[in-house]
Amino acid sequence: MKVAFFQYDIVWQDKEANFQKVENQLKAGIDGDVLVLPEMFNTGFCMEPEGLAEPTEGRTVALLQKWSQLYDLAICGSFIALEGGKYYNRGFFITPTNAYYYDKHHLFVIGAEGAHYTAGDKPLIINYRGWNIALQICFDLRFPVWARNVDNAYDLLVYVANWPTSRVSAWNVLLAARAIENQAYVCGVNRVGKDDFGSDHNGCSAVYDFKGNALIKLEDGVEKLTVVEISKEELDRFRKKFPVYRSADRFEIK
Repeated sequence: MKVAFFQYDIVWQDKEANFQKVENQLKAGIDGDVLVLPEMFNTGFCMEPEGLAEPTEGRTVALLQKWSQLYDLAICGSFIALEGGKYYNRGFFITPTNAYYYDKHHLFVIGAEGAHYTAGDKPLIINYRGWNIALQICFDLRFPVWARNVDNAYDLLVYVANWPTSRVSAWNVLLAARAIENQAYVCGVNRVGKDDFGSDHNGCSAVYDFKGNALIKLEDGVEKLTVVEISKEELDRFRKKFPVYRSADRFEIK
């Protein structure tokens, strides 16, 4: 599978400008099976969902579905969603034929995300082109129990984020750790640039293999789209040779 990911400077609360950034990359041509975008890809990490939130039947999802069909690839990221009078930081995985959603479970307490958004309570694993793919969002990365790969339920774990430069060392370590402990590929896609709160983001988007090795890591602060190929055959061989998952503890998340 070829995973494309795009780290860029999200224009604050300007959906049309951010749509244009993504569409320009698509029009230029992407040799990938899936395109991964940052958290809240079309607004930035906003604590003002009023006026920005949309239902899943809104323009954002409609445009993602159009792109997915036109360019024959899946697209994932997150956006500000409105459902039942509540706001969600909603992850999406849009394929040419289906749409899947994940609501961020661990809301960022320091940024008072929980005061504006409702936490989700269901993990998401999608089967796409022979791969099982899990999607999580930013602060979820700090909680390994939520990401636990029981019986190799997923092969690729994707994190979309607005992770600040001040804590990027944790981002780098935790992405590698999630790959090692779950025997899966991990893709983390972060934004670059300053947000409206003055927080700086330097990206460090990367893909790690099942041993925690960085297959590719983007340069600090650079807007860039890149593609990396990952191998299901190599993953399966490693899991068979070194079946750590068989000794994993059993527990339930409540």
